[in-house]
Amino acid sequence: MLHNLVKDLLRHESLRTTEAKAKEVRSLAEKVITLGKDGDLHARRQALKVVRDPDLVKKLFDEIAPRYAARRGGYTRVIKLGPRLGDGAPMAQLELVGAKR
Repeated sequence: MLHNLVKDLLRHESLRTTEAKAKEVRSLAEKVITLGKDGDLHARRQALKVVRDPDLVKKLFDEIAPRYAARRGGYTRVIKLGPRLGDGAPMAQLELVGAKR
């Protein structure tokens, strides 16, 4: 499930989910983006283990990671949205910093 959320975050650069899931996905996404900044073959294969989509790995290494070349971390942000109507679960929006809104 977390791998799918990371894929959605990389594909759409933003996603809405519960706060707990957003906080878990955040750490995994930060690691994958750091791998993208390395840019070598080994990092690409490690990112492919998590993302499992060659097209998204290409997007990660070619478009997303170069955006954060000068940044040392903190590639994502979690914005709290309030409770979900159905069950009251706390919702949050997870997005890449500097993404187009």
